[in-house]
Amino acid sequence: MPPRITNPVAWQQAELLMQPAFIRVVDNIRKQLDASAWQGTYHDVLIWPPSTTDEMKALVTRLLQEMESATPEQADELRDTLSRLPMPHPGYHLQLQRQEQKVSIDLWELCYQVCFANYSPENDIADIDTSLIDELGEVDWQHLENKTKDLVTQVFANLPD
Repeated sequence: MPPRITNPVAWQQAELLMQPAFIRVVDNIRKQLDASAWQGTYHDVLIWPPSTTDEMKALVTRLLQEMESATPEQADELRDTLSRLPMPHPGYHLQLQRQEQKVSIDLWELCYQVCFANYSPENDIADIDTSLIDELGEVDWQHLENKTKDLVTQVFANLPD
């Protein structure tokens, strides 16, 4: 799940860092794949809150599909119902495969690890890694590249043999 950002300054810093971090993550993955026996494909996914049952997922999916052809009155009713149900957020995964081995990597989680200090998916509140922002309030590109490269290298080093 995306980390909760606790103040407006941190929100602005996250907005500044997330897109460049994502680009650096994807580029460093490409470099690792070029030198690896693993093959990678990217996939859009829906990430549901942890306690969401399969029945609830099916219900939400059906209601969202009904929204596409609903009248304005029906759409209001559907929105009201959906507001009380768990909703997924979009995700982007890298599926790695080597022979029969498969590994899925959540690219947004990698970006969170880059952008936030001591990020952990279990802790929903995160602090921006301010070392990635220079004294002028801009992205410190070299520090961002170094942190991203180290993280992606570690991910590939931890893949199964």
